[in-house]
Amino acid sequence: MIATALDRLTPPPSSRLLGWHVLDARPAEGWIRIGFDGKQDFCNPAGFVQGGILSAMLDDTMGPAVFAMTEGRLYTATITMTVNFLAPARPGPITGEAKVTQLGKTVAFVEGRLTAEDGTLLATATTSARLVETAKAIAPAVSPRPAALPA
Repeated sequence: MIATALDRLTPPPSSRLLGWHVLDARPAEGWIRIGFDGKQDFCNPAGFVQGGILSAMLDDTMGPAVFAMTEGRLYTATITMTVNFLAPARPGPITGEAKVTQLGKTVAFVEGRLTAEDGTLLATATTSARLVETAKAIAPAVSPRPAALPA
């Protein structure tokens, strides 16, 4: 697999919860493929992965496409995201793919899709995302204030 800027980033707890892992990427093309674990814990009463979880998977695919394309310089903050649910998602492996369709100076437009292990198209999405310098978006840990010196 090709190296990307994502290799230098520790996945946040929300991504780890979803089982997020990079499967493939073509950063120069703004394309990425992400694997997720469609856990039984994510299911609604009908036994399918809940739509909000699928939306989170799509969001966690489209943002990283921009991050990888910009070699980690730009982080995304979602402005809008439209999701179309096409088939129920059973528990099991789910694959996300995203393609940056337009990278502007302050906004990116990205298309995404989720598929089941058997290739069934589960959901599609489009997003517009504000571009933020990664150094400003992902602040280093703030050190505690030093104790006051005695007078």
